[in-house]
Amino acid sequence: MKIAPYKNSETKTFDGGSAKAVTGRVVIGKADGAKNFCMRVFELGNEGFTPKHSHEWEHEIFFHQGKGQVFLNGKWNDVKAGDVAFIPEGAEHQIKNQGTENLVFVCLIPAGYPEL
Repeated sequence: MKIAPYKNSETKTFDGGSAKAVTGRVVIGKADGAKNFCMRVFELGNEGFTPKHSHEWEHEIFFHQGKGQVFLNGKWNDVKAGDVAFIPEGAEHQIKNQGTENLVFVCLIPAGYPEL
């Protein structure tokens, strides 16, 4: 069992090349004994974005703070705090911050894939 502030989890920063102003944390993963899923929290800073990419696993995403856009199915879709997104396996996708505050989202992936 784990109960802890998510900000206590170690951070990894992605800033350069195909990503800008991205901070990621594995908040629940294999180190915690999670056998089925990995939960990650990402923060995209001002004008931040993830790389445009695809992979063999699905994502479930909950947007906790801010506003942004998700590239999916060949188009940009607006998102804001309280929205959810499902990214199917193999779908090309990207997330970018469109607001003045950080875009914060929780992302679940199946266990067995790279956690971060």
